[in-house]
Amino acid sequence: MQMSVRLPTHRVDRGDEFVSPGAIGELSSAAEAVGFGAVFTTEHPFPGDHWLAHGGHHALDPLVALSFAAAATSKIRLHTNLFILAYRNPFMAAKGIASLDVLSGGRVTIGTGAGYLEPEFTALGVPFADRGERTDEAIRAMKAAWTGESVVWDGEFFQAPGNTMLPVPAQQPHPVLWIGGNSRRAIRRAVELGDGWCPFPNPPGMAKYTRTAVLQTTSDLARELEYAAEYAEAIGRTRPLTIVFAPVGLSDVGTADQDDGAVIATLEELARVGVSWVTVGFPGDTRAEQLASIDRFAPIVAAAAAI
Repeated sequence: MQMSVRLPTHRVDRGDEFVSPGAIGELSSAAEAVGFGAVFTTEHPFPGDHWLAHGGHHALDPLVALSFAAAATSKIRLHTNLFILAYRNPFMAAKGIASLDVLSGGRVTIGTGAGYLEPEFTALGVPFADRGERTDEAIRAMKAAWTGESVVWDGEFFQAPGNTMLPVPAQQPHPVLWIGGNSRRAIRRAVELGDGWCPFPNPPGMAKYTRTAVLQTTSDLARELEYAAEYAEAIGRTRPLTIVFAPVGLSDVGTADQDDGAVIATLEELARVGVSWVTVGFPGDTRAEQLASIDRFAPIVAAAAAI
């Protein structure tokens, strides 16, 4: 099992600590040194004020932030969690992703989802109702662009009359694509178009805001993985689907109160149902606290690698 750790690029309120020159590089380098498999960023390019007033957050542009992580490291993967394709023209998105993949030596993992914040879609000029269909088409369009061959694309939402994109990504046929979301449609999208599926813990109280299915327990996850396997068989997919998850109930990870045994037991339980990557984030209002959390979590990273 491998682990991806959150870079606190959403903490723009502590810009001196987390979004200043060198901060991303220092945290990424520390994560690489203790054996994390990836660092990840979130994104919200233009969030609505109501959401911000009720626990929402800003964030740096994910590809720009990860370029700083790439420059400070040599092997750790660069993970977007999540990158909302429906906000963008897919050919512009493909160019940015390919550029980062080339410059990082093929280390990009694009976690993407359909998105759920309607005011953000409105501000960006994108219809909210067809975000799922736009996401599907965007993934297919990006894959076409990444071939380096001439693309003639006449889709429902995007067009290319005969265009070519170079350089191609370092990873072939394309950078790793993980599909987020808990819904059955998200699962089908992952099986049809992705390399992995990355659901997240989503209790009933959150579900009305995140606009995706409730998912609370390992049993819930196991049930949805059965559906994914059944759907893969139905459409003839034989490639394994990487499963990525955020462990539930690990509120003390990276702190002095961390219970290593409980954390490892949770990871083992997830591995038994098919999870091979987990995402974690640490508390802390200073870079020093984040770095200390990374160090405290190092034994868990080592233990996870053996699961």
